[in-house]
Amino acid sequence: MDERNITGSCLCGACTYSTRADPIDIRACHCTLCQKATGAPFYARVRVPLDAVTINGPVGWYHSSPALRRGFCPKCGTSLFSERASANSIGLCMGSLDAPDRFKPTEHIWVSKKQAWLNLTDDLPCHAEFPPE
Repeated sequence: MDERNITGSCLCGACTYSTRADPIDIRACHCTLCQKATGAPFYARVRVPLDAVTINGPVGWYHSSPALRRGFCPKCGTSLFSERASANSIGLCMGSLDAPDRFKPTEHIWVSKKQAWLNLTDDLPCHAEFPPE
Protein backbone atom coordinates (compact mmCIF):
# COMPACT_ATOMS: atom_id res chain seq x y z
CA MET A 1 0.00 0.00 0.00
CA ASP A 2 1.25 3.48 -0.89
CA GLU A 3 1.32 5.34 2.45
CA ARG A 4 0.75 8.67 0.72
CA ASN A 5 -2.37 7.54 -1.13
CA ILE A 6 -5.70 8.32 0.57
CA THR A 7 -8.62 6.29 -0.77
CA GLY A 8 -12.24 5.81 0.15
CA SER A 9 -15.64 4.71 -1.05
CA CYS A 10 -19.31 4.60 -0.25
CA LEU A 11 -21.07 1.66 1.40
CA CYS A 12 -22.15 0.04 -1.88
CA GLY A 13 -18.87 0.73 -3.70
CA ALA A 14 -20.43 2.70 -6.56
CA CYS A 15 -18.42 5.83 -5.72
CA THR A 16 -14.71 5.81 -4.97
CA TYR A 17 -12.13 8.55 -4.52
CA SER A 18 -8.40 8.94 -4.15
CA THR A 19 -5.74 11.56 -3.59
CA ARG A 20 -2.02 11.71 -2.96
CA ALA A 21 -2.25 15.15 -1.35
CA ASP A 22 -1.19 15.88 2.19
CA PRO A 23 -4.09 16.85 4.46
CA ILE A 24 -4.71 20.56 4.98
CA ASP A 25 -6.24 19.76 8.37
CA ILE A 26 -8.12 17.01 10.17
CA ARG A 27 -11.04 18.18 12.29
CA ALA A 28 -14.18 17.08 14.05
CA CYS A 29 -16.99 19.57 13.43
CA HIS A 30 -19.95 19.70 15.82
CA CYS A 31 -22.09 22.31 14.00
CA THR A 32 -25.75 21.55 13.47
CA LEU A 33 -25.39 21.51 9.65
CA CYS A 34 -22.74 18.77 9.88
CA GLN A 35 -24.88 16.85 12.36
CA LYS A 36 -27.87 16.95 10.01
CA ALA A 37 -25.82 16.19 6.89
CA THR A 38 -24.12 13.14 8.36
CA GLY A 39 -26.85 11.92 10.70
CA ALA A 40 -24.18 11.72 13.40
CA PRO A 41 -23.27 13.76 16.51
CA PHE A 42 -20.26 15.25 14.69
CA TYR A 43 -18.49 15.19 11.34
CA ALA A 44 -14.88 13.96 11.34
CA ARG A 45 -13.11 14.74 8.09
CA VAL A 46 -9.73 14.96 6.39
CA ARG A 47 -9.53 18.14 4.31
CA VAL A 48 -7.36 18.11 1.18
CA PRO A 49 -7.02 20.30 -1.94
CA LEU A 50 -10.07 19.86 -4.18
CA ASP A 51 -8.02 19.82 -7.36
CA ALA A 52 -5.95 16.88 -6.03
CA VAL A 53 -8.88 14.45 -5.60
CA THR A 54 -10.07 12.00 -8.23
CA ILE A 55 -13.72 10.93 -7.85
CA ASN A 56 -15.14 7.96 -9.75
CA GLY A 57 -18.78 6.98 -9.90
CA PRO A 58 -22.01 8.82 -9.22
CA VAL A 59 -22.11 11.62 -6.65
CA GLY A 60 -25.16 13.59 -5.61
CA TRP A 61 -24.50 17.12 -4.40
CA TYR A 62 -26.46 19.32 -2.02
CA HIS A 63 -25.66 22.92 -1.06
CA SER A 64 -26.01 23.03 2.73
CA SER A 65 -24.94 26.69 2.68
CA PRO A 66 -23.94 29.17 -0.02
CA ALA A 67 -20.24 28.30 0.40
CA LEU A 68 -20.44 24.55 1.07
CA ARG A 69 -21.85 21.65 -0.87
CA ARG A 70 -22.00 18.08 0.39
CA GLY A 71 -21.41 14.99 -1.71
CA PHE A 72 -23.09 11.65 -1.16
CA CYS A 73 -23.67 8.41 -3.03
CA PRO A 74 -27.09 8.58 -4.73
CA LYS A 75 -27.37 4.77 -4.61
CA CYS A 76 -26.67 3.97 -0.93
CA GLY A 77 -26.75 7.46 0.66
CA THR A 78 -23.25 7.42 2.19
CA SER A 79 -21.97 10.89 3.13
CA LEU A 80 -18.64 11.33 1.34
CA PHE A 81 -17.58 14.96 0.94
CA SER A 82 -17.88 18.56 2.04
CA GLU A 83 -16.62 20.84 -0.71
CA ARG A 84 -15.61 24.52 -0.53
CA ALA A 85 -14.77 25.32 -4.14
CA SER A 86 -13.90 28.94 -3.25
CA ALA A 87 -11.12 27.61 -0.97
CA ASN A 88 -10.12 24.77 -3.35
CA SER A 89 -10.74 22.27 -0.56
CA ILE A 90 -12.77 19.14 0.01
CA GLY A 91 -13.39 17.28 3.23
CA LEU A 92 -13.28 13.50 2.99
CA CYS A 93 -15.64 11.90 5.50
CA MET A 94 -13.45 9.81 7.80
CA GLY A 95 -16.05 7.04 7.94
CA SER A 96 -15.76 6.60 4.16
CA LEU A 97 -11.97 6.26 4.14
CA ASP A 98 -10.55 2.83 3.33
CA ALA A 99 -8.07 3.26 6.21
CA PRO A 100 -9.73 5.68 8.68
CA ASP A 101 -7.37 4.76 11.52
CA ARG A 102 -4.51 6.49 9.67
CA PHE A 103 -5.95 9.84 10.71
CA LYS A 104 -6.94 11.45 13.99
CA PRO A 105 -8.60 14.86 14.36
CA THR A 106 -6.28 17.55 15.66
CA GLU A 107 -9.05 19.80 16.98
CA HIS A 108 -12.79 20.13 17.55
CA ILE A 109 -14.71 23.03 15.98
CA TRP A 110 -18.19 24.39 16.67
CA VAL A 111 -18.27 22.79 20.12
CA SER A 112 -20.85 25.44 21.06
CA LYS A 113 -23.30 23.24 19.10
CA LYS A 114 -22.10 19.81 20.25
CA GLN A 115 -24.53 17.26 21.65
CA ALA A 116 -24.99 17.83 25.40
CA TRP A 117 -24.36 14.17 26.22
CA LEU A 118 -21.03 14.11 24.35
CA ASN A 119 -18.02 14.54 26.65
CA LEU A 120 -14.83 15.49 24.84
CA THR A 121 -12.02 13.91 26.84
CA ASP A 122 -9.29 13.62 24.18
CA ASP A 123 -7.45 16.82 25.22
CA LEU A 124 -7.62 18.22 21.68
CA PRO A 125 -8.10 21.98 21.24
CA CYS A 126 -11.79 22.95 21.24
CA HIS A 127 -13.16 26.02 19.49
CA ALA A 128 -16.64 27.43 20.14
CA GLU A 129 -16.97 28.12 16.41
CA PHE A 130 -14.24 28.31 13.74
CA PRO A 131 -10.64 28.18 14.96
CA PRO A 132 -8.60 31.38 14.90
CA GLU A 133 -6.74 31.97 11.64
